[in-house]
Amino acid sequence: MTLKVRLIIMSFFQFFVWGAWLITIANYWFGKGIGSPAEFGKIFTTLGISSIIMPALTGIIADRWFNAERLYGILHILSGAVILCIPQVTDPDTFFWVMLLAMMFYMPTIALSNSVAYHSLKSNNFDVVKVFPPIRVWGTIGFIVAMWITNLTGSKGTEMQFYISAMGSFLLGIYSFSLPACKPNRESKSKNWVETLGLNAFSLFKNPKMAMFFVFAMMLGAALQLTNMYGDRYVDNFKEVPAYADLFVVKYSTIIMSISQVSETLFILAIPFFLRKFGIKQVMLISMLAWVLRFGLLAYSDPAGGLWMIILSCIVYGMAFDFFNISGSLFVETQTDSKIRASAQGLFMMMVNGFGAVLGSITSGYLIEAYFLNPDNSFNWKPIWLSFAGYAAVIAILFFFLFKHKHDKNLEINH
Repeated sequence: MTLKVRLIIMSFFQFFVWGAWLITIANYWFGKGIGSPAEFGKIFTTLGISSIIMPALTGIIADRWFNAERLYGILHILSGAVILCIPQVTDPDTFFWVMLLAMMFYMPTIALSNSVAYHSLKSNNFDVVKVFPPIRVWGTIGFIVAMWITNLTGSKGTEMQFYISAMGSFLLGIYSFSLPACKPNRESKSKNWVETLGLNAFSLFKNPKMAMFFVFAMMLGAALQLTNMYGDRYVDNFKEVPAYADLFVVKYSTIIMSISQVSETLFILAIPFFLRKFGIKQVMLISMLAWVLRFGLLAYSDPAGGLWMIILSCIVYGMAFDFFNISGSLFVETQTDSKIRASAQGLFMMMVNGFGAVLGSITSGYLIEAYFLNPDNSFNWKPIWLSFAGYAAVIAILFFFLFKHKHDKNLEINH
């Protein structure tokens, strides 16, 4: 088996175990009556909290003391073991702590999988820039396959989604020990703790433009998990309406929502053209407007005459997600000194997937519970989606006026 195939298998299962439940957990939570929308919002903060704390700590362990591929395998086995326990939990507070533990083990594996892939490819003299993206795209494919399996097996509202995820984690954990050795780097021991933890990147907040960028990264990060939290639940809820209950889009809502991930893989290919044509600021602004369109389309959609809106919202998701995450990462790459570039990338991800995710999860949960529930405690979906669209629109307007950046085609593409 070639190295590329071995890494493709790793990438596939890395996101397969996440895709098995991330989009459908709302169906399980509300279907089982475990807790309120505010309590559900707290569940998604576990992703953010774990993203803030764990990647740096596990990075230190892999850099200084422990082979990265072994640590990666152990974390997946531990994550799978905790996920396996979730169906036994019915108390919302206990559910939070169990999910937090699971995410403490899982979230750092995303960075570790990149480290293992980069190290293995470089050790075998591959061009990482050319070879890694086609390997990484199999992660998105794994996520999509898990969504399809969960839906087609009737598992999206049951405990089976967690069993599917756990089995994937166990398989990946065991498989990881067969990957090429990624030994600790002795040179990393000479770094001080500030450098190792990436805290030196916080010096970028002294630069007004970079400070503004990171603030907007956090604010937009708050929107990123909203459709993961509520998208499939929204479409699945139409089963309560007799006229829609037997429609394909309702029965197989998770498969329909997977169009978002398919779109994500395709829009990656369009990014170089848009960056050359419009520049990073405009591309990021397009991303924000795409979020407005994504939420707005869902607000007025339905599974019959409005099905095209659901599908278009999924297609737009690819632009909304990719144009911000990839162009934002490129902005950090071109605007920071090489000495702190890796730390700056870590800070960008921390603001988006850490602080931003926590902000969005908590706020959306409390707002829905306070303002957007019907008398029977069902979701009043239209104002929910419109409020999300309004939030994204405000962010876009503020970004347009407050963020100052001059487009340099050569720098932004060829750096």
